[in-house]
Amino acid sequence: MSIYDIKVKNRQGEEVSLADFKDKVLIIVNTATGCGFTPQYEGLENLYKDYHDKGLEILDFPCNQFGHQAPGTDDEIHEFCTLKYNTTFDQFQKIDVNGDDASPLYVFLKEQIKDDVINGLANKMAMKGVQAISSTTKKPGDIKWNFTKFLVDKQGKVVERYSPTYKPKEMEDKVKELLNLSS
Repeated sequence: MSIYDIKVKNRQGEEVSLADFKDKVLIIVNTATGCGFTPQYEGLENLYKDYHDKGLEILDFPCNQFGHQAPGTDDEIHEFCTLKYNTTFDQFQKIDVNGDDASPLYVFLKEQIKDDVINGLANKMAMKGVQAISSTTKKPGDIKWNFTKFLVDKQGKVVERYSPTYKPKEMEDKVKELLNLSS
């Protein structure tokens, strides 16, 4: 199975094949509008603006599984993101990332890379605290919180899984490498 075999639903409920994103570098992220990490929308949008025309796509999947921090409808979430953070990247229907109802995309992503890259001792401690309060993180490989970011290369290989504490700007060098851009 390849990531390109998976289908997801856009905000309007229409099926979208991830094969539509072949030959693109992808950042796939589970998000929430009422989370301490929500300001990362700004960093994600900055990466998108800087690299979209060079082949970067950001796929945003709102998720209400962590502290019920994405309680709105898909349209309300989209309106919040576009008004507050001026987001222009693709936002999809709200999904579950853990448990019996986890999106097939997230089942696949978690199988590819089971643990997050976490930078720094303070961030490791923060993630231990976050994981302790997550009621949906039950087994190894589960998503620990909102704003876990997966980086996928142009061939559809999942190359990295970044913790919520890992800021989008800190991913820039790896994104440029995968886009074959000089530093």
